Amino acid sequence: MAKIVIPGIDGLKDWVGKEVAVSDWVEVSQERIDAFAAATGDDQWIHVDPERARRDSPYGTTVAHGFLTLSLLPYLIREIEIRDVRMGINYGLNRVRFTGPVPAGSRVRARFRLDAAEPIEGGVQSLWTVTVECEGHPKPALVAEWITRRLR
Repeated sequence: MAKIVIPGIDGLKDWVGKEVAVSDWVEVSQERIDAFAAATGDDQWIHVDPERARRDSPYGTTVAHGFLTLSLLPYLIREIEIRDVRMGINYGLNRVRFTGPVPAGSRVRARFRLDAAEPIEGGVQSLWTVTVECEGHPKPALVAEWITRRLR
């Protein structure tokens, strides 16, 4: 997808209530899942043991950690460029739901809808509804309300 360029922080207000971008697809490989497991210490078999997952998992394969899917948001939002920003901050999440599996080897993408853009000292605080889709799956893998801050 083509990058969406917003000329500056003040231009965010024009996007409130609209889907701003849909990211490109990104593969969630077993190697990425294993690296995340190693980094977080979450090495539950459903994530890191393909043989057991084939045999015992309802998905027939290993699946990504929900928090791995969530951690991809900063990468996926790169489709949106806001100019004249000195710094961006992940401020938090109001709500996160892991609504479907991401099998190893699947591809995911995110839809970003801007729900609010409120002025704060030195910048703007934005509320995004993010929906992460897993290719070929009927329901999303993740739905979240993500709060970010952009500072001039």
